[in-house]
Amino acid sequence: MTDNAELVTAFTELYGTAPEGVWAAPGRVNLIGEYTDFNDGFVMPLALPHTARAAVGRRTDGELRLHSTDVPGGVVQLRVDELAPHQGHGWAAYPAGVVWALREAGHRITGADIQLTSTVPTGAGLSSSAALEVVTALALNDLFGLGLSAAELAVLAQRAENAFVGVPCGVMDQMASACCVEGHALHLDTRDLTQRQVPFDLAAHGLQLLVVDTRVKHALGDGAYAERRAGCEAGARALGMGTLRDLPYEGLDAALDTLAESGADESVVRYVRHVVSDNARVEQVIALLDAGEVRAAGPVLTAGHVSLRDDLRVSCPELDLVVSTANASGALGARMTGGGFGGSVIVLVDEADADAVTKSVLEAFTSHGYATPGVFPAVPSAGARRIG
Repeated sequence: MTDNAELVTAFTELYGTAPEGVWAAPGRVNLIGEYTDFNDGFVMPLALPHTARAAVGRRTDGELRLHSTDVPGGVVQLRVDELAPHQGHGWAAYPAGVVWALREAGHRITGADIQLTSTVPTGAGLSSSAALEVVTALALNDLFGLGLSAAELAVLAQRAENAFVGVPCGVMDQMASACCVEGHALHLDTRDLTQRQVPFDLAAHGLQLLVVDTRVKHALGDGAYAERRAGCEAGARALGMGTLRDLPYEGLDAALDTLAESGADESVVRYVRHVVSDNARVEQVIALLDAGEVRAAGPVLTAGHVSLRDDLRVSCPELDLVVSTANASGALGARMTGGGFGGSVIVLVDEADADAVTKSVLEAFTSHGYATPGVFPAVPSAGARRIG
């Protein structure tokens, strides 16, 4: 769906009245800091130009009507006072979960008609679900005059995904969608949600950040995510700390020795090593960006991928092929982004090398018999906003 006028027309034809407004919320890529957010750690996402958009109108009769132009099927009709976690509803669980979370938090949502459309690729690790949640939350916040901040909306959207949909994600995706600023990456401390907008003007440095969507989604991803979260929590408990955020990088080696001596599972040792070292990598990238040494962030991205591949073990052959091929073809660095087991890779390249690196990756996929990946530049874009 190309523009707001089409979305408004679709809403009006579907529901018989015009919407009260149109809102947008972006997907994201995470520059560095993976599987750190549920450990109270640091992350550094940036918003993509790809967005979920919602045309919305209030209702006063307790009806919630949801429709997406991207999914076959008719309108999903629900009662706001009957919403309950883990009831299914497919894609509609994400916006419905937001209504549930808002009402659980004491906000009087009396119903809504919602027409959704999205350009965020699904299954690509680019937070298409968070975009749906955040655009719904922002629209309802505006229409019902709730007065919630962007960060508060993100936390409620995360609660919708955790408690209603049943996905144990951290808060990064929702915070990125709600709070990112054009031309910047978001340095987020997930412990207290303090944030800093870090200028990230790649063009000024003659650079591009490419996203390579492998179009692969391995089914084991969801359960594996929960298993790694549990393993990180077990590691923190074994070390006598609340979360792995409490372990400084300087103390990592001693902590790993302690875990090994205590008979901790080998996987827990690996997970702890990844999380603590990735927190350090976020701080490393921040320092490089602040110093104007953007190119030097490339090897840090690649080191992050090696850790995700070897310690966290959430990569897959397609992701590894993008990273190795891109780096061999002149990229400055590359790593998988998102939950893994498929999804996307980010590649930092000189603008002059972008076409050659892209061509090499496409040829490598063809020679391995893989489906053609999607490749596009990640342009740091605006967070959630009203657009009509």
